[in-house]
Amino acid sequence: MYVLGIWDGHDAGACIVEDGKIKVAINEERLTRKKLDIKFPDKSINTCLNYLDLKPTDITIIASCGTQLTRILARSFSSLDKEFYNFRRRLIPKPKFERTRRFIKYYFARFNTPSLKKFTEFQLKKRLNKLGFKDYKIYVVDHHFAHAASAIFTSGFDKCLCITLDGVGDGLSGSVNTFEDGKLERISSLSEKDSLGMMFEEVTTILGFRELEDEGKIMAMADYSYPIPDEKNPLINFFETNSLQIKAKHSTIQRFKELEKVKWNTPIERFAYMAQRALEKNMLQLFQNAIDETGIKNVCWSGGVASNIKANRIIRLESGLKKWFVFPQMGDGGLAVGAALYIDYLLDGTKPYKINDVYMGPEFDDESIIGELKKCHEVKWEKRSDIPELMAELISKGNYVFWYQGRLEYGPRALGNRSIVAPAHSEEVKELLNLYVKKREWFQPFCPSMLEKECKKILEDYDSLPDRFMTMGYMSKKELRENLKSVIHVDGSMRPQMVGDENIPYYKLIEEVMKMTGYGIILNTSFNIHGEPIVCTPKDALETMVKTKTRWMAMGNFFIELKT
Repeated sequence: MYVLGIWDGHDAGACIVEDGKIKVAINEERLTRKKLDIKFPDKSINTCLNYLDLKPTDITIIASCGTQLTRILARSFSSLDKEFYNFRRRLIPKPKFERTRRFIKYYFARFNTPSLKKFTEFQLKKRLNKLGFKDYKIYVVDHHFAHAASAIFTSGFDKCLCITLDGVGDGLSGSVNTFEDGKLERISSLSEKDSLGMMFEEVTTILGFRELEDEGKIMAMADYSYPIPDEKNPLINFFETNSLQIKAKHSTIQRFKELEKVKWNTPIERFAYMAQRALEKNMLQLFQNAIDETGIKNVCWSGGVASNIKANRIIRLESGLKKWFVFPQMGDGGLAVGAALYIDYLLDGTKPYKINDVYMGPEFDDESIIGELKKCHEVKWEKRSDIPELMAELISKGNYVFWYQGRLEYGPRALGNRSIVAPAHSEEVKELLNLYVKKREWFQPFCPSMLEKECKKILEDYDSLPDRFMTMGYMSKKELRENLKSVIHVDGSMRPQMVGDENIPYYKLIEEVMKMTGYGIILNTSFNIHGEPIVCTPKDALETMVKTKTRWMAMGNFFIELKT
């Protein structure tokens, strides 16, 4: 049974699930080249169908999300999405009454309108019918059930606790759920007003960054502050967590005003620290309470807040959980998969399975690659049988290279198929990447990919549960940090990808680096310029190579060099 999952909001995308397994998934941004694109995902739908050689008429079940009033209005007036996208990404001059407009958005986001589910189905069918879909049934799934399903049904846990936390979706900011004896049950709902995610979004905005995109920068900046005691942190009292509920002291709009007051006489890095600490404290308490009250110690989680790897680390170490899993596409970009898995569960009794990789997007054969290489006159190229060895030698000599292989990753992280890779020890190459290639803020750390067999050697808090997806924070061993300068944060922490046999070419690359340097670890950052989506096609990769004046790239079995 095929289920097409679609999401037409922030970070739109599509997927196809067959018999409870994700067969293909992609987000619209990779195809439109508009970061976190918000639109009906027609390109994603066609890409998924084409990958499996299906026609629209082969699909009889479609799942989606979004009965929130703002989404219903945007479907009816497409200009609203365009205006919000340009406003959020700062692609237009600062509008008059910007603050008022933001408060209007906060006000309308609180309204969920499940009574308009039939109208939502009608809106989606209009777009689907234009793509050639016929004789199908469409299901509209609650936002946080979709987040929960994405984590539960890819975790491999037969019995688990699942917590979802984000800004707001269908009137809620989070949920606590159990999955036991094949039954998914919500045991607590967190209201829009009580949103930790919205608080973090507001802090992001007040510090001059882009909400729904730059929250990770706040997390990174927090480590540059001197720690302050909780009793001197005014943001701690903005929330109170009891049992399975988080309660906010202020309304969303009033909280924004209170945060502005705190920021007025607070250094930016300390303000970031205050927000990060308030998030960590309340998240940890919620997880501890849920584990204690349910007695379930295998825990999975999803939603945009689950991208905060610092908070995830504290939960992993201090909540009392036994096994953990964070869905790799944790934000709204994963709703298409969540909706599809949830409907497959309702209709066909889907059982959880453990995903070992997220190489779920399209791939391009040699013929397609050669076609693009012939069009790009700025490069020279040759086919090689020793690509891992050749690129490892370049990395070991202190260079960075582009690495383009196989199927596109699903989710926000490049995991060895669309990656920029470099040595783990070189501060010089780190600065080069930050300032001239990625063009990011200086305080953002890069992350490593390491061989799974090296984890105990490099990490002081490894728990023998390999994280393939860069969803968790860890602390490096102090005695090794001199050799890890380009892949650790200022406090020695890191967000590693632990590589096993799920990606043989990438494993071989890192293994070759280990032979030359003694350490099975490299810097791995996403193959894109900051503010752009990760590259999808060979054409995208070559254009980025030329634009950044990068000298070397491996694309499949082709070694590509920029002409000088």
